[in-house]
Amino acid sequence: MSHNNTKTKTQVDMAPLPSATLTTPDVAPVTATTASQPFDDLVDKVESGYAAMPTTPKAVAPFPTSKPQGLQRFAVQSVHLRECFAEFLGTFVMIVFGMGVNNQVANSQDANGTWLSINMCWGIGVLIGVYCSEGISGANLNTAVTLAHCVYGRLPWWKAPATGRFCGAFIIYVMQYQNLNVIDPSRETTQSSFSTYPSDNISNYTAFYTEFIGTAMLVLSIYAITDKRNRSAGPVGFPFAFCLMIMALGMAFGMNTGYAVNPARDLGPRIFTAIAGWGSKVFTIRNYYFLIPIVADSMGGVCGAGLYRVLVEMHHPQPQPALV
Repeated sequence: MSHNNTKTKTQVDMAPLPSATLTTPDVAPVTATTASQPFDDLVDKVESGYAAMPTTPKAVAPFPTSKPQGLQRFAVQSVHLRECFAEFLGTFVMIVFGMGVNNQVANSQDANGTWLSINMCWGIGVLIGVYCSEGISGANLNTAVTLAHCVYGRLPWWKAPATGRFCGAFIIYVMQYQNLNVIDPSRETTQSSFSTYPSDNISNYTAFYTEFIGTAMLVLSIYAITDKRNRSAGPVGFPFAFCLMIMALGMAFGMNTGYAVNPARDLGPRIFTAIAGWGSKVFTIRNYYFLIPIVADSMGGVCGAGLYRVLVEMHHPQPQPALV
């Protein structure tokens, strides 16, 4: 390998990441050709999730030489809309797996699953959700992660992801409808299969603390796993590392609150259960407990990301200027 090639690769590897979810190991340099395209600069491409993908101007059709055929006729040109679609699908898949295992274990009274299978299936749901959306939108899948990225400048505030949580809860509700009619026809006790509620043994203060710590560990882990200037898991390892991390969170912090560790993961299904027959008690139970996963998880995510940045990320050696 020539000296110039070695220098270029070193410069790319040492470049600071604008997003914690970038997985491509090398980024093509901006040239006179790429600089004139609608992606204003490399940062814009990285933020949009298309850093190493074929360059397609936002306002230009991706099929310039021939008329689009079949489903290609419906391909969207907006980068942000693509990201919304990808985030919707990723969160939808995650919730379908998660709500599915919750209901299967609860409705069978542990005959068809255990706490371990719940943690494993949620982890696998995150794994598949990341595969569905990571290359396009960065696979946030979690509003606590999105908020932390926005606070620390890794994601613009306007790039809030679309969510499929409500739709995922609906899919599982239809699947479990007959079982629910037998087990809980008046919709009094099964709401916890869709959203999270605290254990009877703990106070709301302990629940807040549990959710705060759990979400802080979640976002801290994401920042560590995706830090290319540390021991990054790499593009292939990211989804599996996330899967194991979710399983570990459930095993370590799930007993007190059911580990929401995601404001929208809890709120979306909770809104659905209020509409689907459980009523307003899903919001008022335990002195309006529903506020805790929103507030504690949002605060915990920002603090977890900040802890990693202060103790590790900000101390990485800065890239050296190129030799002329």
